Amino acid sequence: MTLEFAPSDRSTVGLEWEIMLADPATGDLVGRAPELLDVLEANSADERYTVTGELLTNTIEVTSGVGDSVAHAVDDIANAITAVRTATDPAGIELLSAGSHPFAQWYDQEVTDKTRYHTLIERTQWWGRNMMIWGIHVHIGVEDRRKVIPIINALSAYLPHLQALSASSPFWAGERTGYASNRALVFQQLPTAGLPWQLPDWAAYESYLDDMVRTGVMADATEVRWDIRPAPRWGTIEIRACDGLSTLPELAAVAALVQVLVEHFSREMDEGRELPTMPSWYHRENKWRAARYGLDARLIVDADGTQRPVRDHLAEVLDELTPVALELGCVREFGSISTILGNGASYERQLTIANATGGDLRAVVQHLIREFRSGPEDSIEAP
Repeated sequence: MTLEFAPSDRSTVGLEWEIMLADPATGDLVGRAPELLDVLEANSADERYTVTGELLTNTIEVTSGVGDSVAHAVDDIANAITAVRTATDPAGIELLSAGSHPFAQWYDQEVTDKTRYHTLIERTQWWGRNMMIWGIHVHIGVEDRRKVIPIINALSAYLPHLQALSASSPFWAGERTGYASNRALVFQQLPTAGLPWQLPDWAAYESYLDDMVRTGVMADATEVRWDIRPAPRWGTIEIRACDGLSTLPELAAVAALVQVLVEHFSREMDEGRELPTMPSWYHRENKWRAARYGLDARLIVDADGTQRPVRDHLAEVLDELTPVALELGCVREFGSISTILGNGASYERQLTIANATGGDLRAVVQHLIREFRSGPEDSIEAP
């Protein structure tokens, strides 16, 4: 199989954000996306952003255009959310984002009436019906196909950092899971989902796709659901490991970290340096640690098995790569990683609300609704 990789400008940014629709009084999910999408999709036809449906009718996804900076792409997302609110506010629907809904049940949700979604559910059955998960995707443009697989291999070492920063699914179907990101472990139950295989080059990726299509595992490259994958149609590397960020500033911060890391590794290749890799068993262990402990995880950070607290290692990365952020024009967003480290990720804020209200998960949902509308400054405000 020969797979073309679309031309793309280096280190451009694209963002996708999956957003829940909820009843403002009860906080429960509402499957009302189909009644909103015809108008929202039509109104976005001439905009840089798009508004579309997702697997479940309780979800709307907003997508940016190709941004020449993080701020450019984030502005698109902000404009998309404003447009969505012109439909949801009059309809009495609230918006929120997290990796999971704190108390909603899978059997109360409806699957969007599209063939590809029905096919997915038919194949995956119970696990597919339990995919009540929300995430963000970050696309970064890569100008040379030969760089894609080496950068993915190197960037895989930072997936647990991104997962910890974005972790926002400590509750599942009304239960406290004990995990910062329960979504991370649920999502990998789907075929071809989870950590990427470590491949040497693009030809090996084409060979992998050929095997998967020939044996009926998937129809085409779009069904590769790795936590980080090539996106050949767009000419990007796509990060898919993150839970749904609960606020726009956090989305911007994580996008900046991804952009800076990709540009850093691209520059290393330009200088003829071999990019660092780690054994796949370290990546697997790191994913579990980040899902379980979030920003309190202790991660394996190199092939020698060196272990560091994720907060400390991220602080070092920020210090080392700030010059790259300055050149890319995302230093403000990049610096906001420190704000997340200082104030806590969404899972921590949700747990704070639950602890303060005797485990009231409806209060947690109201907190998430406030955060999505007003920002993280409302994170531990009494409900």
